[in-house]
Amino acid sequence: MTVENETIICQNTSEVTAVTAMDIEDHKIKSFWLLKWLFNWTSSSSIMLRAVEKKILAFLKTPYRGFFVDVGPAIGEADKIWTLSLNTDSREIPLVMLHGLGAGVALWVLNLDALSKDRPVYAIDILGFGRSSRPKFSNDALTCEKQFVKSVEEWRREMNISNMVLLGHSMGGFIASSYALTYPDRVKHLILADPWGFPEKPPEALTSKQIPFWVRAIAYALTPLNPLWALRAAGPFGQWVIQKTRPDIMRKFAAAINEDPNLLSQYIHQCNAQTPTGESAFHNMMESFGWAKNPMIRRIKDVRQEIPITFIYGSRSWIDSSSGEKIKSQRNGSAVNIKIVSGAGHHVYADKPDVFNRYVNETCNLYKSRSSTQFIRESTESDEEHDIDLTSPTVKNSGEDTEPESVANLEETLPTRK
Repeated sequence: MTVENETIICQNTSEVTAVTAMDIEDHKIKSFWLLKWLFNWTSSSSIMLRAVEKKILAFLKTPYRGFFVDVGPAIGEADKIWTLSLNTDSREIPLVMLHGLGAGVALWVLNLDALSKDRPVYAIDILGFGRSSRPKFSNDALTCEKQFVKSVEEWRREMNISNMVLLGHSMGGFIASSYALTYPDRVKHLILADPWGFPEKPPEALTSKQIPFWVRAIAYALTPLNPLWALRAAGPFGQWVIQKTRPDIMRKFAAAINEDPNLLSQYIHQCNAQTPTGESAFHNMMESFGWAKNPMIRRIKDVRQEIPITFIYGSRSWIDSSSGEKIKSQRNGSAVNIKIVSGAGHHVYADKPDVFNRYVNETCNLYKSRSSTQFIRESTESDEEHDIDLTSPTVKNSGEDTEPESVANLEETLPTRK
């Protein structure tokens, strides 16, 4: 297993770059002709996804590198995970970021500069999403979960990261929690941003007396379909569908990507118009979208007591934040910190990026190697805030937190905005 990087080196935006075969993961359908036709109808390609991602990430001020990490037969025959790295010269414990359903690394554009200022940061496209390989997952919910976890662990091993602060948003929070349960020695701190899949499905959700018959009929008919099927069904109009149905997402990133407001909708469309193997795995793990077949709240209490957990919820999110309080009561003697970001929705990292970045930095700073005393805030943005003096032992990353030697001479240094 090796690390493969894009062979392109860009020193300024006016230079002409070349694309090699190593640069692109081929997700084309190789089976039934109707599936091939549907794939072409979506007006998508790995090259288009790469191009729009690069445009979005050009707004970063911090230099970054992008490369594929070959994790071998994690799920498929030869899987590769697309990875961004920033500030890898730092010797601090790295922050590893897992995105949510239908997302990719570029959606962290409002966070990467602030979070990588004092530490290494790695953001990956979870297997089955973004630019990573799209292998076929199991149809079993628990097996799918284990496959996601295995792929993250294979990635960590290839990157030679001994331990990390692991951050996951939404579905990524579910995977991060499962990873901490399976590989507790590798997680220094678990940060869960509006995590999906935690609460039990409430009994009232099982009743349908107050739901019209036609609504129940449509819901039943759509149950076998993946959550984002409509976007692909729209074909070349998928980007327009996103712009019309989710204009709020465009507004979230307007301050950072003000030159072309359509970049975000184009990126989301390209991420999800590809073969939806990761989305299918999510569909297999979910129950009525809002709940998981194997809720994490049943198991999170078994995360090693020495691993602190920080929840960051949006006050206006559809995710039920009461799970955080229940978990806090379950984990007596273990640090569980709950942050509510006032005015933020499910995409808390984009709704209030400054607040989100501060909370994450405060958590990561607990492990800075040259600091023995840290201060964290234990209140919401709308509440009166007070600092609590926490004394933490000096922590140093004992492993190599830079890319393997095979990355050398293959790194892509991309242009950033000044």
